[in-house]
Amino acid sequence: MSDFQLNPLYEQIIDDLLNQQFSIADHFFSDDEVMALRESLRHKYEEDQFKKSAIGNQTNEQIVTAVRGDFIFWLNEAESNPAEKAYFDKINDFIEYLNRTCFMGIRDKEFHYAYYPEGTFYKRHLDTFQNDDRRKLSIVCYLNDQDWQPEYGGELAIYINKEDGEVTETIYPVKGRVVIFESQVLEHEVKPVKQPRLSITGWLRTR
Repeated sequence: MSDFQLNPLYEQIIDDLLNQQFSIADHFFSDDEVMALRESLRHKYEEDQFKKSAIGNQTNEQIVTAVRGDFIFWLNEAESNPAEKAYFDKINDFIEYLNRTCFMGIRDKEFHYAYYPEGTFYKRHLDTFQNDDRRKLSIVCYLNDQDWQPEYGGELAIYINKEDGEVTETIYPVKGRVVIFESQVLEHEVKPVKQPRLSITGWLRTR
């Protein structure tokens, strides 16, 4: 216990989650880590390893292109390449910190690459299911290869209920940016994209 050190980045994320239910961290991963993940995603996509995304979980999964249009590849930590291993190492460190400082009881995680072709989107939704409420925190890491401009679209819109009404937080998918928010609380959507949009999306779950 005596060798425990506070992590300023993690502490800022925790403060943000407590105060506004979401956090934006632009330096969670290094530039090299982001580029390695981007190349890993593109390699798998070009090898046709992605599948059309669906809505619902495994018990009621269905593909509805009017709701979401991205393609995904589920990551398996045990079979991860070096780029993905570095990603999971950082996520696992974050989970350990959350459990130690906030007693969140995170015991599981799931992550996938997400590729949004031009013209696709994901309509407003919650990241939890009627028959499964284990998802606690949603995490998105953007892997685009250039400075993302507003005219490219693809922004993440988070809807926050406040005493005086609903507030919309607009977050652009800037390269390397990580967004973390409460899965069961904040509805959100991905606006239509004008050029390909790349990311890793996942959830920290309780048992």
